[in-house]
Amino acid sequence: MTVGILFDIDGVLVTSWQEIPGAAAALEAVRRRAHPLAFLTNTTSRTRAEIAAALRDGGMDVTPDEIVTAAALTAEYLRAAYPGARCLLVNHGDITEDLSGVRLDADDPEVVVLGGAGPEFDHATLSRVVGLMQRGVPVVAMQGGLSWATADGVKIDTGAYLPGLEAAGGGRVTVIGKPAPTGFTAAAALVGVDPENAIMVGDDVVNDVLAAQYVGFTGVLVRTGKFRQAALDAAPGTPDHVVDSVADLPALLDALAGEPGAVG
Repeated sequence: MTVGILFDIDGVLVTSWQEIPGAAAALEAVRRRAHPLAFLTNTTSRTRAEIAAALRDGGMDVTPDEIVTAAALTAEYLRAAYPGARCLLVNHGDITEDLSGVRLDADDPEVVVLGGAGPEFDHATLSRVVGLMQRGVPVVAMQGGLSWATADGVKIDTGAYLPGLEAAGGGRVTVIGKPAPTGFTAAAALVGVDPENAIMVGDDVVNDVLAAQYVGFTGVLVRTGKFRQAALDAAPGTPDHVVDSVADLPALLDALAGEPGAVG
């Protein structure tokens, strides 16, 4: 049985794009075990090519075509659901390279697209989004993460804004990336396995691990990045496995491979 491994990036492999100790060696060990792998990230501040370059700078041999970003998934969704629509993009970082086929127009939008949170999520902009929602303009969020970890501490992300926008705007926001199922199933397809034969490694117990388990993945939570014991204790479910860091993943895979019927 072929088992695919999916990695979150921020908080699992890197923090502020600096390697988490043992991450590069863990990736190399996974590749030696012939597990197909991919990287599923809500990062919307960099393109896939930029993310791959940053990981290579950290000693990790990663190519852009192994990376599934929320931006690329959103572009695919927009091309299918709103072909040719004028889109207002609210995002921190230039990711137009990954938005092929999406028509950006900040002046007269037919769709609002929310990327990663940053200074662009200011009062005037969010008020404009609410006004557009009240006029029936659909809103698509690239991802629904609540926070991410940096060297300077935890920063809030797009998911922290969505309930308020929905309440004030009187509409629903369509979420594409994690924790929505779309990203997980797309990443599994990229590595050529069914969700039941895939492992998701993440630092967010709800958005990474439990969301992946909901669609059939085996979930592995790492105690790095945004991990907090209080969040694990309060979570609405239990991860299949919890390890100190991604450096412990190869040993876990070896242990699982020896368990009859286990994914590993």
